[in-house]
Amino acid sequence: MVMEALKLFSQDRTGLADYALESGGRERTLVYRFVLTVHFSKNNPAFFPPQPDVHPGNCWAFRGSTGFLVIQLSMKILPTAVTMEHVPKSLAPSGTLRSAPRDFSVYVRDFIVFFYFQGLKDEDQDRGKLLGNYTYDEDGEDLQMFIISVSESLANVLSNWGHPEYTCMYRFRVHGLPSDV
Repeated sequence: MVMEALKLFSQDRTGLADYALESGGRERTLVYRFVLTVHFSKNNPAFFPPQPDVHPGNCWAFRGSTGFLVIQLSMKILPTAVTMEHVPKSLAPSGTLRSAPRDFSVYVRDFIVFFYFQGLKDEDQDRGKLLGNYTYDEDGEDLQMFIISVSESLANVLSNWGHPEYTCMYRFRVHGLPSDV
């Protein structure tokens, strides 16, 4: 049992492929709205979602509690789940997760994932197919998986846990089965 737990941990804690991971072949992705560049270091570019590093402060931060990012996946898939990961509360400098995403929606179109925080302002924008509305539990585990079923995904953050100035995303993953559809 201990060996199985160690194996899972060594496999990025999920044991599932992450099709949103840049080093896994996805193209660099543009981020839309309210990027807060003051929270980035030269090692943490403002216009690309983070890689698998969830150390405190090493996040994609944007102004306010609403915004969205678009991730072109490394290949076409039939999505089965998305995973949101944030720094654990025990490691957060403030001891809280006020800047963590709270409510969010995930849409997909072609093989792009859309992630929304607080919805789109432009009602004419094609959001694609809604995969689901979810809530990241601030009292839950730092890595939380949400089951779904696409080739492009959009993540939309609808709110955070109360930080008035910014929201931080540490890692957003898209899992699924390869598809040629």
